[in-house]
Amino acid sequence: MPDNVLDFEQAIALVLGYAAGLTATEVEEVGLLEARGRVLAGNVMADRDQPPFDRSTRDGFAVRVDEGRLTELTVAGQVRAGEMWTGEALGAGVAIEIMTGAPIPAGANAVVMVEHVERLEGSIRVSRTLQAGENVVPTGSEARAGQVVIAAGTLVEAAEIALAAACGRARLSVFWRPRIAIVATGDELVELDEVPELQQIRNSNSYALAALVEAAGGEAVRMPIAKDVREAVRTAIESGRRADLLVLSGGVSMGQYDLVEEVLGAMGAEFFFTGVRMQPGKPVVFGRLPATGDFPAQYFFGLPGNPISTQVTFHVFVEPMIRALCGAGAGGPRFVQATLAEDVAGKPGLTRLLPARLDGVEVKLVGWQGSGDLAANARANCYALLPADREGFDAREVIRILLR
Repeated sequence: MPDNVLDFEQAIALVLGYAAGLTATEVEEVGLLEARGRVLAGNVMADRDQPPFDRSTRDGFAVRVDEGRLTELTVAGQVRAGEMWTGEALGAGVAIEIMTGAPIPAGANAVVMVEHVERLEGSIRVSRTLQAGENVVPTGSEARAGQVVIAAGTLVEAAEIALAAACGRARLSVFWRPRIAIVATGDELVELDEVPELQQIRNSNSYALAALVEAAGGEAVRMPIAKDVREAVRTAIESGRRADLLVLSGGVSMGQYDLVEEVLGAMGAEFFFTGVRMQPGKPVVFGRLPATGDFPAQYFFGLPGNPISTQVTFHVFVEPMIRALCGAGAGGPRFVQATLAEDVAGKPGLTRLLPARLDGVEVKLVGWQGSGDLAANARANCYALLPADREGFDAREVIRILLR
C-alpha cells in the first residue's frame, strides 16, 4: 500500500473530522441506573422549580434582616428538613431554629449559622453582621420548572443520574450502543483456554480492546483469531462487516506476514492514513471500506499488535470515534497537564506516549521493556506525551498526559 504517514496532531484532527460526520439514530428507553455510561437521546426537564422553596444551606437560625445589626433575638420554634413552618411570619427580634435543607419560614430572609450565635435561655445573641439572603438558596435559582437541565447528547454519569432522579425520571431515553467488531491477527496467538507453546502468546489484545470498547460506551464483539493467511484475514474482516466499526490488532507493520492493509486494499478500502509519527503506535491505520450490496460503508482502524501500542492508539484514535457513534459528538482524546517528576529524553521526529504514573499533579515515567510490556502498562495509570520537536524535557516542566 502507498504510505500516507501523518504527524500526530494531523492524525487526531483527521479522525475527529470524520467523527464529526457521524450521528447516532437508534434510541431505547432504559431504567435510570441502566443509563450510566450511555448518551442521552432526549432532554431532561425540571418537573418543578429547583429548589421548590427558599432553602437553608446551614444549620442555624432563620431571621429577618432589615437595617442595623441583629443583637438578641427570641427563639420562637424550630423547623427541620422535610417540615414547613406553620407558625406566624417572622418579625423583627424573632428567630426560628432551622436545619440544613429546611424551607425558610415566612418573613425570614437570612440564616445565621449556629457557630455565630450564643445560646441563651429562650433566645440567642448574634455575634456578627448579617446580610439579607445570606445562607439562603432562593426558589428556582438552580432550575425553573420546564427548563432543560440535562441536554441530549450528554454522557450519563452519577451527577446526571442524581439530577434526573431529582426531576422524577425513573427511565431515560438513550442512544443504542454501537457494535464494535474486534479482530486480533497473528499466527502466534492462542485463546485463553489453550495452553500456549513456548513460541506462542495468549490473545490479550482482544480482551483489552473489548474492555476499552465497553468503557467508551460501545458493545464489544470479539471475533475469532485471524491467522496470518490472506483468506483468514479476509474472512475475519467480512465477519465484522455487520458492526458499526471494525478494529483490528496486528498485521499492519512491514513484515512479510503483515497482511491487513493488503487484504483491506483488495476489498476496495480507502486509507486516510497508513501510519502516524508516534511511539508506540507508528503503524496505525485508519480508513473506510466501501458500501456493498450487503453492507453499508464501514470505518476501520488497524492497530499495531504490541499491547501498549494497541491501547495507546485506541485511546487516541478509536475512542473518540466510538464516542461519536454513541451520540456524544466528536470530542478529542482526554489530555490534561501535569508536572514532570524527573528529566526525560525526547525522540525528535516522533511524538512519544510513554507509560507513566500520575500522583496528584506530578507524573513520573514507569520503567518498561518496550511496547510489549504488559506488566509496566498495568503499573501505569496514564501516558506521558512528549512532543516530537524536543531533544529532552526537564524535571518540573509541565507536559500533557493522556488519561485512560
